[in-house]
Amino acid sequence: MGSRKRVIATVRGARQLRGEVRLPGDKSISHRALILGAIADGTSSLRGLSHGEDVRSTAACLRALGVEVDEGTVAGRGVGGLRQASGPLDCGNSGTTMRLLAG
Repeated sequence: MGSRKRVIATVRGARQLRGEVRLPGDKSISHRALILGAIADGTSSLRGLSHGEDVRSTAACLRALGVEVDEGTVAGRGVGGLRQASGPLDCGNSGTTMRLLAG
């Protein structure tokens, strides 16, 4: 057996950090929040939504179904209140949008 050197390291803290961290919204939860807001009665205020393309696809599809979706606000139409789309819904490249809206 060879000899091993033992290394001792000492880490000293600098100073306390203070601040605020804003994390990006979760994509999976953002899809679901928009859809639940769409089938709720009344207006839903949503904060921290993901700004990704997939979530924008979900919002666009909901608009095509008659739901008013603005930045962080969804005017729900209630269960059964969605209108029939005038054409195919374009989910873009979002498989999650397609799966959730297809049921």
